Amino acid sequence: MPRKLIKRYLPDNNKITENKWLKLLGPVLFNPLLWHLHRRNVAKAVAVGLFCAFLPLPLQMLLAAVAAIVFRANLPIAISLVWISNPFTMAFFLIITYKVGVLILGTPIRTSQFSVSVDWLIHEASIIWKPFLLGTVVCGGVSAFIGYIATNIFWRQWVRRQWQKRKLRSYR
Repeated sequence: MPRKLIKRYLPDNNKITENKWLKLLGPVLFNPLLWHLHRRNVAKAVAVGLFCAFLPLPLQMLLAAVAAIVFRANLPIAISLVWISNPFTMAFFLIITYKVGVLILGTPIRTSQFSVSVDWLIHEASIIWKPFLLGTVVCGGVSAFIGYIATNIFWRQWVRRQWQKRKLRSYR
């Protein structure tokens, strides 16, 4: 895998361990498995980050960090992948997850006139919450599974190509 490329963007371990705010979290955060770049850790981090990106919750990064610690995935990659759902892409994620939930449940798509009021928001949320919640879990799970498999395949292909290049250089 392009370890050098990824390491270029990751923070240095010494800077992390010396940070006064991160020291408060204790030794859990400084587990080497959370920072090491190997196929299994990165694939788990991709899965965690993609799943958490689909969840319409505040503090998605915190949830991704906790999940990365629990599953011993690469922490920076898991947290950074959450940012695929940002303020610019969030509307797309919300619409897609709602439509997937509607499709699975077989309910009609809810259309109503938009109104800027708390009453309208509460009324609409009480109607669409089931398909929306189901859609977020399904889309998050599917994207996590695809991301995990794709990362493993890509990593293995990368290693295979590097070995082939190394063999060709040694025969010359």
